[in-house]
Amino acid sequence: MALQLNHFYPYTSKHGKQPKPPLTSTRPRPTKFQVKAAYTNGRELIQSGAVRPIPPNEAAMAMSSEGFILLDIRPDWERDKARVAGSLHVPLFVKDIDNSPLTLLKKWVHFGYIGLWTGQNFTTLNPEFLQQVEAKVPDKDAKLLVACGEGLRSVMAASKLYAGGFKNLGWLAGGFNRSAVSDFPAVEGSEKLQYATIGGVSYFFLQLLILLQAVGKDD
Repeated sequence: MALQLNHFYPYTSKHGKQPKPPLTSTRPRPTKFQVKAAYTNGRELIQSGAVRPIPPNEAAMAMSSEGFILLDIRPDWERDKARVAGSLHVPLFVKDIDNSPLTLLKKWVHFGYIGLWTGQNFTTLNPEFLQQVEAKVPDKDAKLLVACGEGLRSVMAASKLYAGGFKNLGWLAGGFNRSAVSDFPAVEGSEKLQYATIGGVSYFFLQLLILLQAVGKDD
């Protein structure tokens, strides 16, 4: 069987030039792929027990008796509505201020299909999330209870923190939306903690529903 010598030696063209190696992209992965990867990794950490799920009705006890620090990773506009007193705040997502034509188009679509209903801003991942947490919590052996509105973003945050060296992590299962009024007694802000994620038109429907329930009880 004849051997092909170019299997063993670099190919040289008749002009004596080596072929150029294929170009590899150094661009960061798109946000949607980062989000998907972080969520998948976070779910695996929770399922394996590396990150401990803590329901809202057990969170206060975990904080007082076990030393967990509550880390609120919601964006500013959600935290402004309601927040647990004394909790740390580092947003995983921040408002996207890019005004390129493509981003403006995405923002317009987002407002039409999601933003108008939920009141949510068009966001992007906070590129300094881990560094900002490290600045507030230098001790990576500290116990952090990661929390958001619905429990999805905090799964991603837990993944990033775990990869960054924080190994004593808890996850607020279901998020603040699943909490009862008595779960976090020291709440600041103008709204109830479990409603802080809700905004836009859906918030007005929620208020109407609460009003109708209150009227129904009085009848």
